Amino acid sequence: QVQLVESGGGLVQAGESLRLSCTASGRTFRRYSMGWFRQAPGKEREFVATIMWTGGTAYPDSVKGRFNISRDNANNTVYLQMNSLKPEDTAVYYCPAKVDLSTSYLLIAGNYHYWGQGTQVTVSS
Repeated sequence: QVQLVESGGGLVQAGESLRLSCTASGRTFRRYSMGWFRQAPGKEREFVATIMWTGGTAYPDSVKGRFNISRDNANNTVYLQMNSLKPEDTAVYYCPAKVDLSTSYLLIAGNYHYWGQGTQVTVSS
């Protein structure tokens, strides 16, 4: 079992920044591919970013250039730096882990094995 705890959410104004953190349990974090997804009320869960265990990253066009995902394997933590936030970024942000060394289909929520409880991000206009 892998436990994931997200933190860093909050209420900000449009144009401001936030950094989310997600800390994982387990001794093999360096082998996990990690992601960030978000879900707004009434909408499906949406891919935001992924960082593979190899270090590669991917983003959808909606956040590319504004969001940056990084990881600290020594501290079992993945980060999501969010800049130039917009009201449409408002959602609950989730941090999942994929633990099987595969780097395929990381944009799809169903391919992750473990999920955190989420952290709320609210961006006011």
